[in-house]
Amino acid sequence: MGADGTPRADEPEGNVRAGRLLAAWSGVLAAALTLGVGQLVAGIVSPSAAPLVVVGDAVVDRVPAPVKEWAIRSFGTSDKTVLLAGTAVLLALLAAGAGLLARRRLRAGVAVVAALGAVGVVAAATRPDATVLTPLPSLLGTLAGASALTLLVRRVPATPDPARRALLLGGTGAAAALTGGGGQVLVSARSAELSRDGVVLPAPADPAPALPAGLDPAAEVADGLTRYATRTADFYRIDTALVVPDLRAEDWSLRVHGMVDRELTLDFASLLAKPLRERWVTLTCVSNEVGGDYVGNARWLGYPVADLLAEVGVRAGADMVYATSTDGFTLSAPLAELTDGRDALLAVGMNGAPLPREHGFPVRLVVPGLYGYVSACKWVVDLELTTFAAKTAYWTDRGWAERGPVKTASRIDVPRGSATVRRGRVPVAGVAWAQHRGISRVEVRVDEGEWQPARVLPSASADTWCQWVFDWDAQETGTHTLQVRATDGTGTPQTDVVAAPIPDGASGHPSVSVVVQ
Repeated sequence: MGADGTPRADEPEGNVRAGRLLAAWSGVLAAALTLGVGQLVAGIVSPSAAPLVVVGDAVVDRVPAPVKEWAIRSFGTSDKTVLLAGTAVLLALLAAGAGLLARRRLRAGVAVVAALGAVGVVAAATRPDATVLTPLPSLLGTLAGASALTLLVRRVPATPDPARRALLLGGTGAAAALTGGGGQVLVSARSAELSRDGVVLPAPADPAPALPAGLDPAAEVADGLTRYATRTADFYRIDTALVVPDLRAEDWSLRVHGMVDRELTLDFASLLAKPLRERWVTLTCVSNEVGGDYVGNARWLGYPVADLLAEVGVRAGADMVYATSTDGFTLSAPLAELTDGRDALLAVGMNGAPLPREHGFPVRLVVPGLYGYVSACKWVVDLELTTFAAKTAYWTDRGWAERGPVKTASRIDVPRGSATVRRGRVPVAGVAWAQHRGISRVEVRVDEGEWQPARVLPSASADTWCQWVFDWDAQETGTHTLQVRATDGTGTPQTDVVAAPIPDGASGHPSVSVVVQ
């Protein structure tokens, strides 16, 4: 090696290979320190300003809608974890490359680190919720990483002492771990989880009606049938937040403005002091495929949105509520559906407890009968009364329909696809939903035969799904196809027209194939 750590032309091949490995590791450790320092500074500035988070969020916001749909179909609710892991792997590869480049041309390697850091700075500065401090974690992390790379490339190959070499590499790794861990401690010390633990929800002024007799909350009618009430831990999560926003109840406020007579700013304590309503409501994601499981039923507690809008006085001409999340996500909810008497809620509770962070703590919107992309704004902090002609929101900018009424849908839970069943009585069961219209009938057919009525179990209201059961007399052995269709409360059957989720929700009749033996 030369005095500056760069390789000599006459260097033995074994030394060259070792030098390359050390250089690659130097690049990876420098990147780790970049992320660690960035996390530490983000723990002081804002958890959402961490370099990996801001870059990941920028990717989420900029990839085309079909790519997002592919990720959801392929990885389900793990799509964010996959993106974070993929980003980390890509960064490690680029960092190793920067280390190898720095071995021959130090300035070029440092320039790569600086370029990667610039990506983080720009991503942070262009976040919807950016402040002057938001780019600081990426900036300081980049400075630390570039300095570490310079030190390691110059000193590690130049020292003949293996112990000193290990000290330099290990010390950099330890610094990365300590700064990253310290940042996490700072985040946890002021986290929304601690805030949530201190929230005591008041008793609802208007409690949810008692569940009707004959409803099967434990799904005991058929083994494998979906429970009527979805456990909070099992409730699906689909949103654009790469990392769950860390918003404390004591820091939360909601601004209501735009085409109103009186602007309003509401804090969390004032919201809890209002007469709250409790209702069972089934939510559905527009990304749900036919027969999919991005749907769940929970007991929500909140303040009626219609009452809130009455407080501010909506001006003539407004037809949309433009909702904004603390992380900058936006949606456009039709005003008519928020004020037509349905239980649209500014929700603070879920299944008898404060909202979990991943489901919108401290406050979110819940609107029966609309897909989540136009109604279910989590971590909501701003409501603007405006018009569809004046503004467009996150998903409508990406090609989704302007309004998102939930389509009548159903699902077969049992038997599972490709299952083998014995001849005789076979229970076929599942759930069906058409929020705010309700389900009046469910039918099943076997092998394209006649539609036959299933037994529809009671439900709490037209705003929730219902369970259904059909007793199939399976006498003929071999492979059979089961299909289901539901009819909503207006008498309109579920369409057999097959459509993908984009742009306004999937449609078609769910089916499963089973083997009778």
